Amino acid sequence: MAFRLGTTGSLAGGVLAAIGASVCCVAPLVLLSFGLGGAWVVYLTRFEPVRPVFIGLTFLFLALAFRRLYLIPQACAPGHACADPRVRERQRALFWTVGALLVGLIAVPWVAPLFY
Repeated sequence: MAFRLGTTGSLAGGVLAAIGASVCCVAPLVLLSFGLGGAWVVYLTRFEPVRPVFIGLTFLFLALAFRRLYLIPQACAPGHACADPRVRERQRALFWTVGALLVGLIAVPWVAPLFY
């Protein structure tokens, strides 16, 4: 029995991997902007060495979602929700929206120094 990762699972995996990739850089800024500070926030920077792994996982999951949405023909019985072309259009729009947000989240450490 093979494990099949659907489009939603791929996007969710990409989001989780992007959060993991940005925990060293974006999380301290977000926590400090909410007024949560302390010496323990500095410990989040220890995740910097594993950031490339999470970035790779993010792009892997995005590639799997792209493959599922664009490259694999959809087999759907008439009468099911997936037979409606509007569902596929919404999935693709969600994919590009989430993909753009994830790339932006990953790019924060490289873009942030330009603003301060």
